[in-house]
Amino acid sequence: MDSYKQVDGKKRFTAKHYLAFILPSFIGILLFMTPLVINEEITIPVAFLAGIVEAALIDVLPLWMTILLILSVIMTVIVVAIKPAFVKKSEMVQALFDVGWTWTIIRAVGVLFAVLTLMEWGPEFIWSEDTGGLLLFDLIPILFSVFLFAGFFLPLLMNFGLMELVGSVLNRIMRPLFTLPGRSSIDCMASWMGDGTIGVLLTNKQYEDGYYTKREAAVIGTTFSVVSITFSIVILTYMSLEHLFLQYYGTIVLAGFVAAVICPRIPPLSRKADTYITEKKFDATEEKQSFTASFKSGLEQALTRATTNNGVAKNVSGGLKNVLDMWLGVIPVVMALGTIALVVAEYTPIFQWLGAPFIPLLQLMQVPEATEAAQTMVIGFADMFLPAIIGSGIENEMTRFIIACVSVTQLIYMSEIGGLLLASKLPVKFFDLVIIFIERTLITLPVVVLMAHLIF
Repeated sequence: MDSYKQVDGKKRFTAKHYLAFILPSFIGILLFMTPLVINEEITIPVAFLAGIVEAALIDVLPLWMTILLILSVIMTVIVVAIKPAFVKKSEMVQALFDVGWTWTIIRAVGVLFAVLTLMEWGPEFIWSEDTGGLLLFDLIPILFSVFLFAGFFLPLLMNFGLMELVGSVLNRIMRPLFTLPGRSSIDCMASWMGDGTIGVLLTNKQYEDGYYTKREAAVIGTTFSVVSITFSIVILTYMSLEHLFLQYYGTIVLAGFVAAVICPRIPPLSRKADTYITEKKFDATEEKQSFTASFKSGLEQALTRATTNNGVAKNVSGGLKNVLDMWLGVIPVVMALGTIALVVAEYTPIFQWLGAPFIPLLQLMQVPEATEAAQTMVIGFADMFLPAIIGSGIENEMTRFIIACVSVTQLIYMSEIGGLLLASKLPVKFFDLVIIFIERTLITLPVVVLMAHLIF
């Protein structure tokens, strides 16, 4: 790509530069943010492609991924323990395998659970269809497929100027409302239309590249990696509430908005440092500009980014690294943490005990069958589908509606988003996730209950 020209101190761009920005960005928007209705289900092209691959390989993916994870753990142990010379020569190898002993052990535990589940060895509570089996045979094939396409195509959203333009235009809205730069809206939209895992992947990459501070990255990862439309509809269907889709999704949007305004302003998110882990690449002066000035500034940044892009080979290499990073680094962590969380949920009364304080709260809010609904308020921390599984047996429609809405707005699920966040470079710890989960539950529950009383 020819570089832009400087004329009278201003950058001058040609049609070629505009095409370099518009075409890849347009394809990225089509893939990640354009809803499709296929077989009466709402999805996006990336999720649709992932679904095709998952369906074609569903019988072999658990075996393939287990073998791949075994090899990756062996490589991780070699790199961490011995640090062979070739590691220093490859940034990709370092990024994938030089992760320290803590994450090496967690990866190894995840692989152990995968092997036990695949072979049905050891205690049944580890490999049953409600614990390890749910993850290895249901969730991991989805993650494999989503990561494959999301990882390769993410550069279309990130590397050709779309982030710069959208970020500049939306700064004046996102900063006062959510204390975030405008480009974070892309993360939210990608999650909303596709999958929360896509949002975490996108946020992590932006954070590593110096576009978000530690606080911003933590806020976006735990607040804007929202549950997809597709999953929301799955929950609604499972709870036999399909006829209330508009009311349901409107309630989710309202409750999620309230949480997104409040959570960044209270601990632990408000106490994260506003510092970057690498050289800062975001210009905050745009926030004070008018809309027209912001658009012009954002367009110039976008064209500059597209013009100075590193080329096809570099973007393909970056996409491959994204895919491998999620396959080898994230999936074993999800397997480890998710299995432990599901075992606790299924075989111990801990979540019933933890849900007990919600009984008087739900009774105060006049929620029918409050005792039965209480444990669903906390069990979602283990897995996002557990509240629906438990709550589907509740007879009262309003209570099922409340459970369905709250389970979607909580966001922090250890079998998926929670595990992804801990496995990523994002500055959040397990205790942070516990507190944020509780905060989101307490913030969104009154909003959901209020809407439920108005609807029913």
